[in-house]
Amino acid sequence: MMSIRRGTPSTLPLAVLSLLDERPMHPYEMQQHMRYRCLDRVVRVTAGSLYHAVERLHRAGLIRPLETGREGRRPERTVYVITEAGRDRLHDLLEHLLVEPAPAYSSFAAALSAMHHLAPETVASLLRRRMLTLESSLAAQERLIANLLGSGLPRSALVEIEYERALRRAELEWLRGLVDDLEAGHLPWPSQETWHRFRLVPKEITG
Repeated sequence: MMSIRRGTPSTLPLAVLSLLDERPMHPYEMQQHMRYRCLDRVVRVTAGSLYHAVERLHRAGLIRPLETGREGRRPERTVYVITEAGRDRLHDLLEHLLVEPAPAYSSFAAALSAMHHLAPETVASLLRRRMLTLESSLAAQERLIANLLGSGLPRSALVEIEYERALRRAELEWLRGLVDDLEAGHLPWPSQETWHRFRLVPKEITG
C-alpha cells in the first residue's frame, strides 16, 4: 500500500483518486480534466508522471482496470475505477493535507533572505517589477474564475484557484509595504562588515 509520509505532498495521487471517485477515466482523460479544471496549476503533472502515478495506485490496489478499448486509430486506452481501499486512502489523504500545514521551500523567500547583497534601490526596482507581474496574474485569475464559473463548474471546484489568488493578493499587499520602506530608507541595510561581526554559536541559535 502507498503510505502517507508526513510532510510529503501527495498531490498527484490525490488528484487521480479524486477524479476516479467522480467517475471511471483513462489516464489521458484524467490529464485533460486536470487542464480544463486548472488542476495543473496546483498539481505538478506530466504525461509520464501521471502514468507512473496510475501504475503505482494500481499496484497498491487503490484503483483497478475497468475496461480497455480503442476508438478509431487512437491508441488502446485502459479505463480505471477507484476501489474501496482507494476511496479510504483518498479520505485519509484529504484529512491529512487539509489539517497539517506542509513546509514550503520558496525560491522567492530564499532570494529575500539574500537580497542585502544588492543595493536597496535595485531591490526596490526588482520588487516593483514583481508587483506588476502579480497584478497582471491576478487580473488573469479573475478572468479565469469568471470563465470557469460561466462554463458551469461549481465554486467548490475552484477554491484552489481562489486560494492561489488570496496568496497573491496578500503577497502584493506585503510587497507594497516592503518597497515603501526600502524607498523611504526605513529598512536598515547591513554591510559586509555587519555579517563578519555577526557570529552565533550553536547554543545561541537554538536557545
